[in-house]
Amino acid sequence: MRVSLPLTRVGKRVPALILVFLAASCGGAAKHRAAAPPVTVHGPGFRFEAPAGWKATRTATAAVAHPGGTAAGATFVSATAFTLRKPYSPALFGRAARELDQVAAQLAKEAHGVLRESVTVTVDGRRIRAYRFTARPAAGAASLERIGFVLAGKREIQLLCRAPVGSNDPDGACALLYSSFTLGP
Repeated sequence: MRVSLPLTRVGKRVPALILVFLAASCGGAAKHRAAAPPVTVHGPGFRFEAPAGWKATRTATAAVAHPGGTAAGATFVSATAFTLRKPYSPALFGRAARELDQVAAQLAKEAHGVLRESVTVTVDGRRIRAYRFTARPAAGAASLERIGFVLAGKREIQLLCRAPVGSNDPDGACALLYSSFTLGP
């Protein structure tokens, strides 16, 4: 009499069960590993976040963050505060946008670049104008630049991202600057 034990069937399933278990445990470990938090960068009357591990510096009018090391000069995000001659109110947005469009075109021209985008976006609950252009300095590598102008009362804050051509927002730094920027302490 031949006895058929269920172990032979279970034994064939063991490698598959082991693979399922290993795959589940690997995914679970990744979920429990916390990503390093972004760096909070404080400037004069504003703050924003930069990617984890980036270095931040501050002056009386600006705050800058960069990845450090050899790429410090090529890639960075910054916010710089200026005082306006007249107070700005949201009712002036159309007129201010036309003026800023001209300023952005001039900046691109001075950088020997091409203005690629002019858009209205929301930053810190405010409509702002933002621009993308390439900069091709006489010396050094070409860069992609994104500049935005936050206007509030008698203050103008220029948000700037710079990265080498082809890098397209390394570490999501530019997106993080625009999404995390807030006025206030």
